[in-house]
Amino acid sequence: MLHIKNSTRRKGFTLIELLIVILIVGMVYMLGFSDIEMGEKHTQALTPLNLKSVITTSESFQGQVSLLCTNKCTKCYLRRSIASPYADYESGINLTGIKAYTIDNNDALVPIEYERYKDQKICLKIDFYPNGSSTQIILEDTQGSYFLPSYFDDATGFDSIEDAKEHWLTYAELVSNNGAFY
Repeated sequence: MLHIKNSTRRKGFTLIELLIVILIVGMVYMLGFSDIEMGEKHTQALTPLNLKSVITTSESFQGQVSLLCTNKCTKCYLRRSIASPYADYESGINLTGIKAYTIDNNDALVPIEYERYKDQKICLKIDFYPNGSSTQIILEDTQGSYFLPSYFDDATGFDSIEDAKEHWLTYAELVSNNGAFY
């Protein structure tokens, strides 16, 4: 008597089984990662050293942008163009207690006195322009002093405000003596 083997061995998954596995993996992925956006950039908190780079590389920077800080620099606002109103700056701020200075015609440090905004004293106001320039300023806090140049360079930290002033004067002389700059 001939015995016919009725057992057919399966060597893989059927198409239906594969589709079910893909569906389950897709659902687990969607449930597990639905709140996470891939490639999302997290903006850094504003500090005197990264102020210029954070603002000019943010999505908000699409031309001239103005940053204005009040309440001893614990609250900041951003204006995306001359015609638009100031809006709350939503990212972190680490500028508390900042004092802003400029240099007058006699090369003396002068504290900048700003007006008021929303009945709060303004402690800092900086404009950033499309060509990469910004308001040139010296900032001082409890950690040190910082020179924010008007063109190209990033902020530089110093131990004293006098060192920052000397750097400003040297920087201004270098820029004015470079004919190719203009």
